[in-house]
Amino acid sequence: MEWLRIRPEGTYLDATAGTGGHSIEIARRLTTGRLVALDRDPKALEIARERLKPYEEKVVLVQAEFSKIGEVAENMQLPPLDGVLADLGISSLELDSPERGFSFRWAAPLDMRMSPETPLTADEIVNHWSEKELADLLYQKAEERDSRRIARAIVRSRPIRDTEHLATVVAGVRKARGRQKLQPATKTFLALRIAVNREEEELEQFLSRTPATLSIGGRWVVISYHSLEDRPVKHAFQRLAREGSFRVLTKRVIQPGEEEVRNNPRARSAKMRVLEKIAPAESRPAGSWK
Repeated sequence: MEWLRIRPEGTYLDATAGTGGHSIEIARRLTTGRLVALDRDPKALEIARERLKPYEEKVVLVQAEFSKIGEVAENMQLPPLDGVLADLGISSLELDSPERGFSFRWAAPLDMRMSPETPLTADEIVNHWSEKELADLLYQKAEERDSRRIARAIVRSRPIRDTEHLATVVAGVRKARGRQKLQPATKTFLALRIAVNREEEELEQFLSRTPATLSIGGRWVVISYHSLEDRPVKHAFQRLAREGSFRVLTKRVIQPGEEEVRNNPRARSAKMRVLEKIAPAESRPAGSWK
């Protein structure tokens, strides 16, 4: 909230509202201002809508992927935004809902969709993709060094029944390297989630479309949780700064302190970067918000 530097009369967009945690903090700082909160998960938005009822005159919730930020801004005829926040990756609601299949803590369906409208499921990948496709996915999307061994084990163990079965198969073949901080199947589940929800493509589109929606002095805050998220954010911010219309405010990436990690262990891998728009961008063709 400090880095967003919220103006009570400003217009803000929470690109990944989830159950509304950040949105509540933005909304309660507004007087005549306005907040648009996006999320592609309808269940999360139901909870967010209930939690944001005290601020409903200031807040509009929209079910949409954050890659659609330009389209939403244009359709709603929003003024240039004073701040955009994106808290990337999976939400606690999704992680803690066994039926969604995001976690290896339960025997749950191999789903992993953030939106029920997404056509691809983890089951399709795990039980129907070729061994090579699986290995490439694990290596490219999660930098899993044991990708070939894991892919071979998955294919040999088909049909994989549920998330618990998958985690057991992966753990059985993954090499132990030093002190294991992560559950052996963590990277496999990450790669599947990224592929199912097209997270890389969504982030790429969000990074390319957001700059045109910001006002002069508008701030853009992005929180990421692994290198495949943080790296493109870092590079996009650096490129925009070199072009002269933006400046990077976080010369060093901001990470949670020990106390925050104790209070919220899921924050341990978070990295926050902040960009500020300082000048109009070069003229853009019509429709460039999209």
